[in-house]
Amino acid sequence: MPYLLAIVLSIFTLTGCQSAYYSAMEQVGYHKRDIMVDRVEDAKESQQDAQQEFTSALEALSALTNFDGGELETVYNQINDKYQDSEKAAQDVSDRIAAIEDVSDALFSEWQDELELYTSNSLRRASEQKLKETQRSYNTMLSAMKRAEDKMTPVLNTLRDNTLYLKHNLNASAIGALQGEFTNLEQDIQYAIKQMNAAIAESDKFLDRLNQQ
Repeated sequence: MPYLLAIVLSIFTLTGCQSAYYSAMEQVGYHKRDIMVDRVEDAKESQQDAQQEFTSALEALSALTNFDGGELETVYNQINDKYQDSEKAAQDVSDRIAAIEDVSDALFSEWQDELELYTSNSLRRASEQKLKETQRSYNTMLSAMKRAEDKMTPVLNTLRDNTLYLKHNLNASAIGALQGEFTNLEQDIQYAIKQMNAAIAESDKFLDRLNQQ
């Protein structure tokens, strides 16, 4: 079964046809709800990775503010690497959120359509109520994820500015100029991490709701 899942995943990831992908996965017993759970878990992990990369970049810049001699180009390369890693981590977060939105659209649309298939009014009402509750929980989670995603932008902008400035000004005066940027960057990173932690907490609540159904 894992081998078959891998084949299906690779084929439809390449084709980019999500509806066909979901249908194929259902044929092997892997439903949209399962995919949703996995993608939310992936998004949580990507946010945790982004926190680590941002913190690591901050530490690299902190070391620069205490620079007391040595090869500035080496320092620049280290900071540039941290910026590149942070940018990749932030993009991964955005990609994970987009993947969640894709499967949620498919899941909720299918759920809504299948309400019409009930012959029991009481079961239909109960399922419709669960759908609404799940959508509310999902929307709360998604809003938290989007807020966290937005807060990554100023962090990346500041990291990029600092990296570019240092690239073209490999001298002691450049360090003095960047020291003034450090406090703002530290605050931006702390706020971004706070928003990501809030998003992770909402993800846990949403997953708990799914698991209870």
